[in-house]
Amino acid sequence: MTSAINPKGGFETPKIMGIINLSPDSFYPDSRVPTVSAALKVAERMIEEGADYLDVGAESSRPGAMPISEEEELSIILPVISHLCKDFPVPVSVDTYKPGVAQQVLDEGASIINDITGLRYPEMAPIIAEYNAGVIIMHMRGSPENMQEDLHYDDCVGEVKRFLEQGIETAESAGIASDRIWVDPGIGFGKTVGQNLEILAHLNSFTSLQKPLLLGTSRKSFIGKILDLPVAERLEGSLATAVVGVMNGARILRVHDVQETCRAIKIASEILKVQK
Repeated sequence: MTSAINPKGGFETPKIMGIINLSPDSFYPDSRVPTVSAALKVAERMIEEGADYLDVGAESSRPGAMPISEEEELSIILPVISHLCKDFPVPVSVDTYKPGVAQQVLDEGASIINDITGLRYPEMAPIIAEYNAGVIIMHMRGSPENMQEDLHYDDCVGEVKRFLEQGIETAESAGIASDRIWVDPGIGFGKTVGQNLEILAHLNSFTSLQKPLLLGTSRKSFIGKILDLPVAERLEGSLATAVVGVMNGARILRVHDVQETCRAIKIASEILKVQK
C-alpha cells in the first residue's frame, strides 16, 4: 500500500481500486460476477483500464443486506483470491470483517483487508499485523442489516473522524505498520443523503489523520436520490463525486467504472498539480 502523496513532495495521481463483486446480492447487478472465470476476466479488464488495486468481496454490504456465514464467504472468495494473487500484477484487497476469512485470504496472498466495521472485532488487527498486510479502516454504525435505522449525529464529520482515529490507534497498537493504514469515512454506510454530502464537502478535514484517504461513492444510493436515477444510470454522478473527492483530499478511489474514473481523475490531477 502506498499513498498518492509523494514522500519527496508534490502530487501524485490518486490510485484506483476496482471493485469485484462476487455476491449475488450486490446493490449493483451489472457488477456481479458469478463465476471464477468471470471474475478473472473482470480483473484483467480493470487492470488494462488502469486499476492499481483490486478489491474483492463475497458478502453484500448494501443497506438491509443479511450476513452470510464464514464458511459460505470462504467458499465463494477463496477460489478467486488464489488465482488473482498468483496470476495478476496488482495488490489484492479483500472486503471482509471476519477475522477467520481475513486469515485465510492473507494466507493466499491478499495484501489488504478492507474492514467495513473499522476493526470492530478484536482478533482482526493482530491477524493483519501478523501478515504485515495493509488495512482499510471504514466508518459504519451497526451492520449493513440495520445501519440505516439510527442516522442521528450531533456532528457527523467530527464523529466519523473520531471513530477513524480510534481505529488507527487500534491498528497501530496491534502492530500494523503505520504506512499500511488507510481510512474511509464510509459514504452510504449509516448516513443520510445530507450527511454524505457534508462528508464530501469537508473531506479535507480527514487529511489531519495523516493516513491516505479512500473514498467509495461509486453508483451509491445518495447519487440516485439526487439525480432520481437507478443504479445503472449513475456513472456521471459517480464521476462528479470522484472528482470532488480528489480535489478535497481523497487519494484512493474505490470504483466500479475504472476506465471512466481514470480519465476523469487525470484531468482533476492535472489541475491539482498546477495548484501545488
